[in-house]
Amino acid sequence: MHLRHSDHDHGPATVEVVFHIEDPVGLTGDEDKTEVRTMAAKGEHLLEVAVEHGINIEHACGAVCACSTCHVYVEQGMDDLSEATEAEEDRVEEAPGLQINSRLSCQCEVEGDGPIVVRVPAWNRNAVKEVPH
Repeated sequence: MHLRHSDHDHGPATVEVVFHIEDPVGLTGDEDKTEVRTMAAKGEHLLEVAVEHGINIEHACGAVCACSTCHVYVEQGMDDLSEATEAEEDRVEEAPGLQINSRLSCQCEVEGDGPIVVRVPAWNRNAVKEVPH
């Protein structure tokens, strides 16, 4: 499924976003890429930021809040993101490994000045796309 980019101008990338990646090989193809430091623009969604920086967070529904495959943990900067909608809360409850800081990266719009720190769990992969063992 392809990412549906947000349909409005984002402006300059001024907000620091740090991604901690538990499965760097599966999500970036590089075993040494356990942390990615990026800059995001206000108005961008975390999923967009990740994908634009080579972090292949799964998003089976195309980022329309119809699944929970883009589930991440926001470890810092929750107040710098848009509030979860009822639809997101319903979807995130279906995600494995649910925690108090669980969010769907396709629904987290950058609104504040950051920094924002996100952990991408190792199980954030579409098993259908996995290489057979």
